[in-house]
Amino acid sequence: MKKTVRAVLGLALAFAFFGCRKVDEAKFVLGLDASFPPLGYTEADGTIVGYDIDLAKEAAKRLNLAFEAKPIDWDSKEIELSSGNIDCIWNGFTITEKRKSEMALTEAYLENDQVLVVRKDSGIKSLKDAAGKVIGLQAGSSAEEAVDANPDFKKSVAEIKKYTDNLYALTDLEVGGVDAVAMDSVVADYTILTGNKPLEVVRESLAKEGYGIGFRNDESGMKLRDDVWNVLKEMQADGTVAGISKKWFGDDISVIGK
Repeated sequence: MKKTVRAVLGLALAFAFFGCRKVDEAKFVLGLDASFPPLGYTEADGTIVGYDIDLAKEAAKRLNLAFEAKPIDWDSKEIELSSGNIDCIWNGFTITEKRKSEMALTEAYLENDQVLVVRKDSGIKSLKDAAGKVIGLQAGSSAEEAVDANPDFKKSVAEIKKYTDNLYALTDLEVGGVDAVAMDSVVADYTILTGNKPLEVVRESLAKEGYGIGFRNDESGMKLRDDVWNVLKEMQADGTVAGISKKWFGDDISVIGK
C-alpha cells in the first residue's frame, strides 16, 4: 500500500513539474529597457506600455503565448538572452552586423537616426558645434556604437558620460550636467514633445539605423523569430500595425514588409 501511495504521489509530482514547465514554455518573455518611450517604458503605476509592447502583446496573442515584459539591465541584454532569462530583445534594438552574427535577428520594423539632443539655448546646431563639449549617452546603446563609429566626432568632444538610461541622461542635460545627449531620434522626439522639455534635436545624423528583434541564435530561437515575424507581417497586412503606430506616433511609420 505504501509503495502504491508513493507511486501515485511520485506521478502527481512529476505531472505537476512537467505541467508547470509546459506553462513556462508557453510564455513569451520580452526583455527591455523600461525607460525607452515611446517604444517601452514604465508608467507611474508600474505598468509597462509602449509601441513595441503593443506590437508584442498582439503577436503573442496570435501565437497563443502568454506575454511578459521583463525590464533588464540594457548593458547586459545579450547575457540575459543567451542565459534564457528572456526570449527576445525587443525595445529599439538596432540591427548591426555584429548582432547579426551573434543572434537571430528579424528584418527592420522601424527606422531611426542617432542624433544629439541639446538645450534650446546651447548654440549647438551641428555635430561640429559639439567640439569641446561634454556628451552623455546610455551605456551599451546603439548611440554609444554610433559615437565609436565616428572617431573624428568622438575625438572632438571633451568628455563622454555614460548613463544607465536615456531619461536620466536627459534630466542631467536639462540641469547642465552635460552639453548634449546622443540618443535615438524616435525616443528624443517623443520625450521632448510629451514632456514639454526645453530641449531640441540636432537634425544632423550620427548614424541611420533600423530596429529589429533579437532572438537566441539556435534552432528554437530562429523558429520563434520566424513565427513572430510572420505574425507581424499579418498584422501589417490587416491594418493592426498601422493602428498601433498611429496611436503612438500619429502616423504609420512602420517599415514591416516595405
